Amino acid sequence: MKRWLKDSSFRSRLKNTSYQGVSKVVAALCNLAALAFASRGLGPVGFGLLILIQSYVLSASGIAQFQSWQVIIRFGSIALSRDDPEPLKRAISFSLGLDLLSAFGGLVVALALLPLLAPLLHIPRAEIPRAMAFCLILPTMAAATPIGVLRVLDRFDLMGWQETITPLLRGLLTGIAWALGASFGTYLAIWFLSALSGDLYGWFMAWRELHRRGFADGIRPAFRPTTLPGAWRFAINVYLTTSMNVTAGPIANLFVGGILGPAAAGMYRIAKGLAQAIKNPAELLEKAFYPEVMRQDFTTKRPWNLMLRSSAVAALIGGMICAVVLIGGQLLITEVFGPQYLGAYPVVAIMIIATLLSAISFPVVPMLYALHRTNITVAAKFWATAVFLLSLYPLCRWAGIAGAGIAYVIGDVLGIVLMMVALRREYVARLGTLAR
Repeated sequence: MKRWLKDSSFRSRLKNTSYQGVSKVVAALCNLAALAFASRGLGPVGFGLLILIQSYVLSASGIAQFQSWQVIIRFGSIALSRDDPEPLKRAISFSLGLDLLSAFGGLVVALALLPLLAPLLHIPRAEIPRAMAFCLILPTMAAATPIGVLRVLDRFDLMGWQETITPLLRGLLTGIAWALGASFGTYLAIWFLSALSGDLYGWFMAWRELHRRGFADGIRPAFRPTTLPGAWRFAINVYLTTSMNVTAGPIANLFVGGILGPAAAGMYRIAKGLAQAIKNPAELLEKAFYPEVMRQDFTTKRPWNLMLRSSAVAALIGGMICAVVLIGGQLLITEVFGPQYLGAYPVVAIMIIATLLSAISFPVVPMLYALHRTNITVAAKFWATAVFLLSLYPLCRWAGIAGAGIAYVIGDVLGIVLMMVALRREYVARLGTLAR
């Protein structure tokens, strides 16, 4: 471990991760509290309906969102390290243009399709107007420029604060709503306002940081990044990869709700949240790992060693969380959500296999991006998502809600294997003699 800490890139990654560590724990606890209060206050069917409406908007956002923050990292990191802010400013301008397309395109399509899809999702006709009002969060939810700005400027401390706002407000307000016996509409309004507050705070912090460093001049939405070679191709490849990854979870909630009813969608969401706890530390590591690895020389062993060390840290933390969830999962569900949600535990036990593997392999996607092999991640994510979604219906019909967990594992493991095989080929191609 002492030898690892001599690596400045590894130390930088750990430092940036530590900035967000405490806020991530606070956010996770607040999210858990919000789900617990809502599940107890609304009951299985009402809670499932809340999750279905949220999942619909998250699905629309994931499909519409270009993940424009990755454009900022890709074209701004190296230029900024050379004290040349102009490529960074052009990348931010292009990112703003992508966000505008995402925001309004996603909103129009979501509003148009909701009345048609509501019966299939078991959303009652009386709740369609509220669900459409909830869609108005899409313009801020689909924007990713603030994330990219804070990451590329190494302000992970501010990102930590920003990521805490929504769960903190949601947990606090949902607790008050539960104590007062509030209606379904109140819970839906709390979900909307808390998400909006977090998004707006992120924009404020990013714009303030750009002004502070003198980078704000000349930044405006742009759709023709002529000075950023390959920017559109990169943005589209990243979009195809991440949209499948981001939307798979919310779409799965919709599928489960459509096949088995709103109560099953609520239990699936609880199971996914508990299993996701294993990946949370890895997601923290990834946020610091990606900008760092973009600066590395892949003809040396340094980035590959950084990847292995990062995976080892994720495996250690994820393994401990996995043991805690498996041993205490039933008690946790009963005490936090109530005994009526115990049906979620078998799904947690199944899904935890894939989430642990995902946590350990988190550096694979950033490594492929840094190697300009986004096409590999697109293909892997496509097949993984396709297999997952196509297997949901037959497996849910065969095994009930546990079938959703089985489908999740099959799809996730397939994607991981495909990308790891491709990354191994990249390693041999660049360091063949060292690999042997």
